Amino acid sequence: MSEYLVNGGRRLSGSIVAHGSKNSVLPILAASIMSGGVSTIHNCPELSDVVASVKILEHLGCKVSRDGETLTVDSGSLYRHDVPDQLMREMRSSVIFLGAILARVGQADLSMPGGCELGPRPIDLHLSALRALGANISERGGRLNCFADAMRGCELNLSIPSVGATENSMLVACSCQGTTVINNAAREPEIVDLQNFLRAMGAKVRGAGSSTVTVEGGYPLHSCEYTVMPDRIVAATYLAAAAAAGGDVDVRGVDYRQLSTVTAILSEAGCTVRSGKRNIRIISDRPLCGVRPVRTAPYPGFPTDAQAPLMAALACGTGTTVFVENIFENRYRHVGELLRMGADIRVEGRVAVVCGVRELHGAPVKATDLRGGAALVVAALAAEGESRISGLGHIDRGYYCLDKALASLGANMIRIDTE
Repeated sequence: MSEYLVNGGRRLSGSIVAHGSKNSVLPILAASIMSGGVSTIHNCPELSDVVASVKILEHLGCKVSRDGETLTVDSGSLYRHDVPDQLMREMRSSVIFLGAILARVGQADLSMPGGCELGPRPIDLHLSALRALGANISERGGRLNCFADAMRGCELNLSIPSVGATENSMLVACSCQGTTVINNAAREPEIVDLQNFLRAMGAKVRGAGSSTVTVEGGYPLHSCEYTVMPDRIVAATYLAAAAAAGGDVDVRGVDYRQLSTVTAILSEAGCTVRSGKRNIRIISDRPLCGVRPVRTAPYPGFPTDAQAPLMAALACGTGTTVFVENIFENRYRHVGELLRMGADIRVEGRVAVVCGVRELHGAPVKATDLRGGAALVVAALAAEGESRISGLGHIDRGYYCLDKALASLGANMIRIDTE
């Protein structure tokens, strides 16, 4: 077991690069099995979720090697279509392998996925979309048994713009004869990244980034080389950390347009934000102030994954901010830990009212989910005194060496072994 030991109150300064996107690399790794060839994928951070994806690939029979930030996946030796329950439980995104395996071999056998407990996240949309494309799916004892003899493209109308359902539909549609049109598709940048990877393999996909994605299926796929986009939520976390602790930080390699809702809130809170073509610089020289209500929404709205780090930043300052969480029911699990650090936050259902306090104080706290863990780090950087943050297994799912990254900006933060 490990903990972060953080001595707060230090200003941050310097430049930092956001590593590859977790939410892009996971579906891209799953999609790599569809070509039956070799995929060379750059900018793949060694996150625990990525490690779990590699385990699944190797279980399926793929040969996977890592050289720094580059993963090479040889899917020519794939010979299985099942994923054990233990591997499925390691991460929620494992459900993306359903579409990829089905597209490659026409059958798949796996259990329901695991991941952070953020409330109900049913995969009904995934299954109904795959059934509409011709897949036969039975659900027994928590397992999904899927097979398809001849799948054909069709028009899919998603009831909500689900990222996972959009991705699974795109993957399966690549193997279908005919054209598939996905209406009310998720518009996240990670969907565009998946489209670009599929195109690199020879797939005919267009429209990602809009609410309608069109896939012309049946085209042969081949080996390719691809670079994963930077992680916009990691970038948002760095920005929140600089806003909370104070300082002058330049986050490089990120598309500022993907974070416009986050930077708008930080500017309103009193930070100076300057966006370049591939960077965002933030200067924070005074206590943050309350801002207009922050409502999470599907992209291009305010990202639910950035809600917790931003809340932590605004907890130390002046004024009041109202957060409304519209995506997940249990996304305020970090609030109880922030209260231990002196925050003044009240939660009622999907609404959290944050009243800024003059200062937070260090305390022993525990991460209970990925982004909530990042929020505790942000708060600890702003707090007076020492904080010990446990539950790092959650943080490791989406942040690579977060302690070293923030220490490079001047944070007094180290990782220690507790056993």
